[in-house]
Amino acid sequence: MSSASKFDFDVLIIGGGSAGYAAASATARGGLRTAVVEGGREVGGLCILRGCMPTKALLYAAEVKHLAGHAATWGIQVPEVRFDFAAVMARKNAMIADFAGYRRQQLESGRFQFIRAHARFVDPHTVELDNGQRLTSAHFVITTGSVVATPPLPQLSAVGLLTSDDAMTLERLPKSLIMLGGGAVAVEFAQFFARFGVRVTLLQRSEHLLRDFDPDAAQVLETVFRREGIELFTGACLLDASCERGLKHITFRHAGQTRTVSAEELFHGLGRLPNTGGLALSLAGVATDERGRISTNARMESSAPHVFAAGDCTGPHEIVHVAIQQGETAAHNILHPQTPRSVDYRVLISVVFTDPQVACVGLTESAARALGREFIAASYSFADHGKSMLMEAKDGFVKLLADPRSGEILGGACVGPAGGELIHEIVAAMTKRMTVGELAAMPHYHPTLAEIWTYPAEELAGAVAG
Repeated sequence: MSSASKFDFDVLIIGGGSAGYAAASATARGGLRTAVVEGGREVGGLCILRGCMPTKALLYAAEVKHLAGHAATWGIQVPEVRFDFAAVMARKNAMIADFAGYRRQQLESGRFQFIRAHARFVDPHTVELDNGQRLTSAHFVITTGSVVATPPLPQLSAVGLLTSDDAMTLERLPKSLIMLGGGAVAVEFAQFFARFGVRVTLLQRSEHLLRDFDPDAAQVLETVFRREGIELFTGACLLDASCERGLKHITFRHAGQTRTVSAEELFHGLGRLPNTGGLALSLAGVATDERGRISTNARMESSAPHVFAAGDCTGPHEIVHVAIQQGETAAHNILHPQTPRSVDYRVLISVVFTDPQVACVGLTESAARALGREFIAASYSFADHGKSMLMEAKDGFVKLLADPRSGEILGGACVGPAGGELIHEIVAAMTKRMTVGELAAMPHYHPTLAEIWTYPAEELAGAVAG
């Protein structure tokens, strides 16, 4: 693309989070005149500021507290476990400030132009900034992320809700809390609050938590939550919300009965929506679905061929490493239109950082059945595995899915200790299209958590050979 282009930029990226930075780095490295426009109050993106990093810092603190409180299991005497919530939050804040500062340095490095402003389209190749300036570009990459979804009942907003964004700035813990939702954000925060002494009630519309996982994975987490004192209602339909005498009340339908629960705070864990409302996308010819999600193909192209999108604003998976992959794919296809790439979701990873951790890669049993894909599956329990028994980490299992004829691994799940780490063995295996026989034959050190994968692999290898 010539520097004598009639446009101000070759590529203009709207949004400076993980997807936007990945795209900008790649196009700038490829020699294109690149700009990033970021209008958020803070710089860094959801993952750094209010998502992956701060929540995992808080969850790890809760896990350390939990282990200290159960130290007698290993013969360790800890007379009293106390905590300083302000210190927990201060450590999290310091770490996030460091991460965000590094990202800000990257954005301001001079490799591309970094503009602090909100942008909206006025025509297919022009955006207007909120300072009145207009910029033109040959290509655009939209990476504006997501915002907390609107509550399903207007009464909820009237009563007042905490969100995952609000939780990052809490100065004190409530005595009690009602968690609305059963996805990753909801269950992670539910366990965090419960382990810090908050009385938690969780209401979930689906019959199980974590509906994107198989029911057997959800059931393990439900058992642990109830054991840790979380009051859990699945299959709940919200009816009303009110506030009286300093408490917030939720009325819902459950198992054919109308019930009411009360708590000091409500937590909105019902998901997020694409942050595309103020972009005037229709003026650029960019189509969205009913939720505002930008419609793209596997090349990350929108309905306007010069406009690409990546990350939470397009989906279909709101996961930061996927957002980065999408941003890099968009950049490649702008740089090399004659040799385009597509994003491959075959080796899609999901991890929920509860204790036990819940992780999967590739196909679940539910997804395989929905696709009409033939498979064989085998599981093995952590309760019967040496290393996890030593750790007293006996909740959960590992599971493998394989092609019944070739033995190729189609998917894996791990509910248990270090599940987010262990799943990467199956990620590596699936990336190289290994069979269960090859995985079973691969050496594993004893005693390790990782050797648990050999048991379902050996079972499935025998079934394929038979």
